[in-house]
Amino acid sequence: MATSALSVRKSRVLADLVAGSVVREIILVAGYAGFIGIFAQISVPLGFTPVPITGQTFAVLIGAAALGWTRAGMGTLLYAFAGLAGVPWFAGGTGGIKIASSPSFGYIVGFFVCSVLVGMFAKAGWDRKAVGTAATMILGNLVIYAFGVVWLAVSIHVGLSKAIALGMNPFLAGDLVKLVLATALLPGAWYGLSKFAK
Repeated sequence: MATSALSVRKSRVLADLVAGSVVREIILVAGYAGFIGIFAQISVPLGFTPVPITGQTFAVLIGAAALGWTRAGMGTLLYAFAGLAGVPWFAGGTGGIKIASSPSFGYIVGFFVCSVLVGMFAKAGWDRKAVGTAATMILGNLVIYAFGVVWLAVSIHVGLSKAIALGMNPFLAGDLVKLVLATALLPGAWYGLSKFAK
């Protein structure tokens, strides 16, 4: 019975499987914001672009799928606004309102839209199989790039093709690694839970 409940109820995400209260919801939202902040510290500056390689996108994508769109949306908003208020958890331990004018801030804006979209797909059950998870991660990355690349182009006054060369192309190989990890972790978590619930 427990196994069928896990497989049949598509409108659940991993976080829904843990019973709790309002306090749990607050902890999940704050924990997600902190999770993104921790992964933002995995930051490798590249000399030819103002956008560093970071672990943020992986944290945003995997966390959003696990939490669902409402928690993930609130968590990314908390991450963005707390960082702008001075919490030093943007890439490289930075924070403050000045970051809003940086060439890479568009990616942080994209995190919110991405987290809502990925959370909605996860709520629909897309994260339970490898193909659905891969599609979700690709769409989420495209959303982040849509905001990040356009913001970058406007910020440093370059054309779209140059912004893509600076703000997307250098990160595609890393995105493939993150996609493979997510495709293993999310369906694997659902499979493990279904076995545990037997």
